Amino acid sequence: MRHLGLFIARVVFGTYLAVHGAQKLFGAFKGPGLDKAAAGFEHIGLRPGKPFAALAGASELSGGVLTATGIAAPLGPLIIVGTMAVASTTHREHGPLAQDGGFELPLTNMVMAIALMSAGTGVLRLGPHLSKSWTRAAVLGGAALAAGSIAYMLRNSSTASAEQPSAENTDEHDEVSVNHAMASS
Repeated sequence: MRHLGLFIARVVFGTYLAVHGAQKLFGAFKGPGLDKAAAGFEHIGLRPGKPFAALAGASELSGGVLTATGIAAPLGPLIIVGTMAVASTTHREHGPLAQDGGFELPLTNMVMAIALMSAGTGVLRLGPHLSKSWTRAAVLGGAALAAGSIAYMLRNSSTASAEQPSAENTDEHDEVSVNHAMASS
């Protein structure tokens, strides 16, 4: 029963994260696509937006596929943890609740990835686990990439705040597009 539960959790969680990545990268599943996602990243101070949006989308897509399939475990959940750490930081100023644009969803995704990584894949998976040495390298590389992205974003967040137009001058449609582009980052 444990293996079936892990399989279901991995497939559902990984698939949803992969879909979010495909939305950002390709506009699939009614997503914004890379250009609109890049505009959202620019809006929050991650400049240039296109490389950051591409990195986030590729991380969600690859992390989701690897998590769902169990291939190279625990690489998929590790990728998701790093991506969601950055996304949680992105939404920090809006508080903890998603209804306010807060970090509830990325934090929940990060905790789910940590739980799946800690529990293991179970026996229902498509490929082998990552070796311990590759897992260590992935943890160190992912932590460095996430920490660098967070530091860059925090350093540039004051610049982005100063450049944002006032609420009275912001077109409501553009704001909704930016929020949609950022919702799964």
